[in-house]
Parts: sequence; structure tokens; C-alpha cells
Amino acid sequence: MVEPGKVRKRGRIAAFFLALDAWIDSSAYALSFGLGRFWEAATIVSRRFRLRGWRRGLIEVLSEAFTLGAGGAVVMLALAMPAFQETTGDWRAQGDFAVTFLDRYGNEIGQRGIIQRDSVPVDEMPDHLIKAVLATEDRRFFEHYGIDVFGLLRALSENMRANSVVQGGSSITQQLAKNLFLTNERTLQRKIKEAFLALWLEANLSKKQILQLYLDRSYMGGGTFGIEAAADFYFGKSVKDLTLAESAMLAGLFKAPTKYAPHINLPAARARANVVLDNLVDAGFMSEGQVLQARLHPADVVDRGEQKSPDYFLDWAFDEVKRLAPKGAHSLVAHTTFDAGIQKAAEESLEFHLRQYGKQYRVSEGAIVVIETNGAVRAIVGGRDYGTSQFNRATRALRQTGSSFKPYVYATAMEHGLTPSTVISGGPVNWGGWQPHNYGGGFAGNVTIMTALTKSINTVPVRITKDYLGIDAVVDMAKAMGVESPIERFKTSVLGTSGETVMDQATGFSVFAQNGFAGSRHGITQLVTHTGKVVWDFAKDQPPPHRVLSEKALGYMNTMLSQVPVIGTGRRAALPGIVVAGKTGTTQSYRDAWFCGFTGNFTAAVWLGNDDFTPTNKMTGGSLPAMVWQRLMVYAHQGIDLKPIPGIEHPFVDHKVAAAAADAQKKQAEADAEKAAAERPPVLSAHTTQLLRELSQALRAAPALTPPSTETLSSL
Repeated sequence: MVEPGKVRKRGRIAAFFLALDAWIDSSAYALSFGLGRFWEAATIVSRRFRLRGWRRGLIEVLSEAFTLGAGGAVVMLALAMPAFQETTGDWRAQGDFAVTFLDRYGNEIGQRGIIQRDSVPVDEMPDHLIKAVLATEDRRFFEHYGIDVFGLLRALSENMRANSVVQGGSSITQQLAKNLFLTNERTLQRKIKEAFLALWLEANLSKKQILQLYLDRSYMGGGTFGIEAAADFYFGKSVKDLTLAESAMLAGLFKAPTKYAPHINLPAARARANVVLDNLVDAGFMSEGQVLQARLHPADVVDRGEQKSPDYFLDWAFDEVKRLAPKGAHSLVAHTTFDAGIQKAAEESLEFHLRQYGKQYRVSEGAIVVIETNGAVRAIVGGRDYGTSQFNRATRALRQTGSSFKPYVYATAMEHGLTPSTVISGGPVNWGGWQPHNYGGGFAGNVTIMTALTKSINTVPVRITKDYLGIDAVVDMAKAMGVESPIERFKTSVLGTSGETVMDQATGFSVFAQNGFAGSRHGITQLVTHTGKVVWDFAKDQPPPHRVLSEKALGYMNTMLSQVPVIGTGRRAALPGIVVAGKTGTTQSYRDAWFCGFTGNFTAAVWLGNDDFTPTNKMTGGSLPAMVWQRLMVYAHQGIDLKPIPGIEHPFVDHKVAAAAADAQKKQAEADAEKAAAERPPVLSAHTTQLLRELSQALRAAPALTPPSTETLSSL
């Protein structure tokens, strides 16, 4: 029997839950009813605002615009983040290094570094100088916020009218952003970064500060940076004392400092100064009467000779000085390895071939590094025109190397016991789904490593790396030989898909010329204070070179590489009477073309391509790069004692040996073709094959046809 107390307790609990259920039901109904009434009221009210006709269309357009604008803002923010990362760190710091550079013979070749006291405040510069700069570079500088939309439209209009680029649309702030944070590569990514950084500069600096930095940091030709250094170099005076004619000449240098440098081309500089005077009048900054005297009496310059400043070399050497200089030693004289003759020959060879064949091959840029066999860097060409682009393509541009990477693969193979006569299948290879093809398509049969290297067969180094070496061993070998660029440890890197600098390629190939030793590359021989104290000396302070290739492997490699210009892909690089070794390289879609080669005296790496990575017109490493290399090296080897390539007895070409090698290569090719034919799988049935053989025998046994008589021919 249940106790009465428990019955009452259960009754109360049941009543509570019934009451709770009733409350929930009633509340839900009330909420639903209330929402329904609210929705009905809102619908009635919204009908009053319903638009029809053109008003509705306008609202729809605005709605879509706001939606797209929100999405665009997110995209712009994503694009802005990489640009703003450039501003981290002490970006204002110019460093207090002031370095004078001497060439290998002790002649001064230029200076780098800026001392703060040499910067003249904008307020102390002549008013006509500031007006000349603004009238030519950015007339609305004090009106826009970093990007001059009206100036850009005006430039586009003038360029379309002239059917060429006669005006630039970049503001002074944009140009400063490029000088401070970016390179001169002509890519959309760089232009987007430039725009964001210009806005950032305007938000963080005053107009006067932006103009001050622009005048202090811009390249002005003749190896000078900044308006004060240019005034001293060209006119032998401070910027404070410039006349209107001199100010107009300096203001004209910002567009193309190399082209209009007055110590190189005074007539062109004066013509450009006259354009600046026109700009002053057109902008309303001065009257025609005020500029007349400057037109009648153009500026004269201090005679500095016509020797061009090796600016790409100096930029690289300045970085080397900052890396090598002891703490506290900042005002220095640097003795370098620079050779003006080789530098001029390298620049001339590049420009000659780009002028002659640039349009044909659709190629616009190139870079060269020349290293003597003792490791001394003799010349650096970082581009066609330093005034147009200070971006050093020889030391900073990472470009795919293509087949010019293969010597690192084969050098590793030689160290692992393979030889030039080792036979490897040149047939199809599959490495984890990757199936590389040879240049021109098709596959080879079983070939020797010698043949694979000289003919630049792709499948052989891939098979060697896959079956014998592993990608890590190849990358480690390239690093040991002096390649500092980040090489990806992917299987495709075997065929040169990772980017390297021209300096790295020249450094790596120089190991073959330096008897297998690495670590001797240098551009500075001594750093000396102005009091004559030696603070760094290459012979004493640089670690000694170390061997990375055994003599046996080196001999194998140089024997094979010396055949590339004889019977391989690099025949256009052959020097008259001198043994040459090297390797060509061509990347996917013909975007990059290389020739890296050496003699017993010099190693040089040549790259040709386009800054925007557009494909060339089927330019290979064996065409224009090999020709550039050959013309340069002909000059470099004039009047010097020729040295043999390590592993090769003498530096002179033995024509009998070359002919015998060509004949042997021909026989080897025929044997390879026969072997490949024998290895091909049958594609005809046995019955068809038998019929063809019988037909062939019948044709051989058939009597010769009697030629028709003269009468028969005449009747026809």
C-alpha cells in the first residue's frame, strides 16, 4: 500500500509538468501569433516603399555595387597584406657606410653609401629646382593622396596620341615606394604593391618628407644617388647653388638617368633640359620670359670622361662590403676584382645580340656574370640599362635553369661510381606519376651518359636520380658547389624547375674550372680605411677553398662538358682554337635560356629572357645565349696565357681529335638507332610482316626497267 505523502508528492510533480507544458504551448502560440502580426505589418509598411520603373533599376544597381564593393574590399585587403609586410623593420635607415671602390688595377670606379650630413633639406634647395622636378615628374604632388588619377589619365591620353610611351603615370610617391621597397620587375603584382605602399607612405609621412626622400634616394646616373651627389658630380657644386639651367638638367634625369647623363651625352641632356623648361611653362610655375635665359645658355658639366659606372657590380660589391666589414669600420676603400675591359665586352655582347635578334626571338633582357679561374668576379651585367631598371637580374632574379642544372646531377652520378660510358635507358620513365619528355618529343634507346649529356636527353638524368641517387644527393651537391639559391627538393628539380641566380650558376660551374674546389668566389680583395689600415684581406681572412669533386669525377665531367660545344647543343659557343666546356639550358615555354660555360681561364653564365616571364619565340640556350657567351669570351681570351681545363691536357682544340670525336658520335648515334629499332615492340601482325618481306625480295629480284627512247619521250 502506497503512503499518502508519496501520492501527494507525485501529484504535485505531475501538476508542475502539466503547468510547464501548458505555459510552453501558450507562449509558443503567442510568439507565433505576434511574429505573424509583425510580419504582416512589416509587409504592409514595405509596400509603401516598393519602387517601380527606373527607381527600382537604380536600387538594384546600387545593391549589386555594394555587394561587389564588399567583395572587392576583401580582395584588396588580401593583396595589400604582402605589400605592407615590406614596411616592417627600420625602412628609413640608409646605413652609415660610405665606400669608395677601386678596380683590380687601383682605379676608382664609383662610390656607394650616403652620409646623412650630405642630405640638403628641401627648404634649402632652390625654388626653381623643386618646381622643375614637380613640373616634370608630378605636377599635382601636393593635391593627390599618393596616386594621381588625373595624371594617370593624362599620361594615357598623351601616350595614345603619340602611339608610344611619352609620359609616365606614376606619382612621386609611387616612385619612392618602388625605390624604397620594391624591384623594377614589370609585373602586375609589383604594380599592386606599389599602389598600396604609396598610400601607406602618404598616411605615415608628410609631403615634404616624401619629397625629401625622393630627392635623396633616386638614381641620377654616373653612379650617383640623390640630388646633392648629382649636383657635385655633374657641376662640381652644392645643390644650393644650382642655376635654373642646371636644375632643369638634373630634373630631366629622373626619367632615364643613363640615357640623359650629361657626362655621357651632353646634347641629349640639354635637349631633355629644354623639355623640362617647357614643362615649367606649361604647368604655370614660370613664364616663358623667366626660362628664356636658361634656354639661351644651357648648363655645362664637369668633364668626367665617358667611362660608364659599373653600377650592377657596385651594388653587389656594396652588399659584400657590408657583410665583410668589421664592426665599427664604415668609411672604407674597397679593392675589388672588377675588370673594366671584360665588363665592357660583356655589356657590348649582350646589347649587340639583343639589338640584332631581340625582336626575332621576342626577348628583351639578359644578365651575365664572369668569374676568373681563381674565383675573382670580373664582370656583372644585371640588365640592359641600369638607369631604366636598377634591379640586378644577375644576383637577385631567380630564374628556372632548365637543362643547365643537369651537370649537378651528372657530377653527383660520377661521385657515385658511374662513368661517361655507363649505359642508361633513354626510354620513357615514370617517377611517381611524373613522366618527363625530351626536347622535341620522342625517346632515345639505351645511350651512354656522354651521349645523354651532350644531346641534353631529359629522361636519362631523371632515371639516374630516381634509381641511383635520390633528389637530396643532387641538391646537396649543388649547394656544395656554391649554389645559394633555394632549390626545391622535388623530383622535377632534376630538370631545372627551381630558380637560381646567374651568379649562382657561374659560381657552380666555376668549380669545374677550378679543379673541383669551391669557396673561392669573391669580389673584394681588401678593405682599407682612409688612413691606410687594412681591416679585411681576402688572402688572410677568407677560409681556404675546399674540394667538392674528386679528381676522377672532375675529369669525367670536364671530358663530357667539353663535347657539348663540339658535337652537342652548344656548338655556337665554340671558340676558335680554344677548348670550351659548358651546358645549355632552356625552360618550359621558352621563358628562360641559358649558356653556362668555362675555359681554363674564365667561367661565364649567360641568361636571356623577359622580366614579365612571357615566353620567347622558341629561343634555346644553344642559340642567343651561346652567341652572347662566345662573343664575350673571344675578347676575354685575347692576349692572355691560355690555361688547360682540369682533366684536359691542353687548352688548344685538336681538330683531328674533334673530327674523330664527331665520327665516333655519329657511329654511336647509328648504333643507338639500330638498337632502338630492335627494341621496338612489333606493331604489325606476323602475316603482314611476311607479305612485306616477300614484296621486298620480289622488288630486289625484278629486272631493271629499260629507259624510254628519245622518240617515246618526244611523243609524250
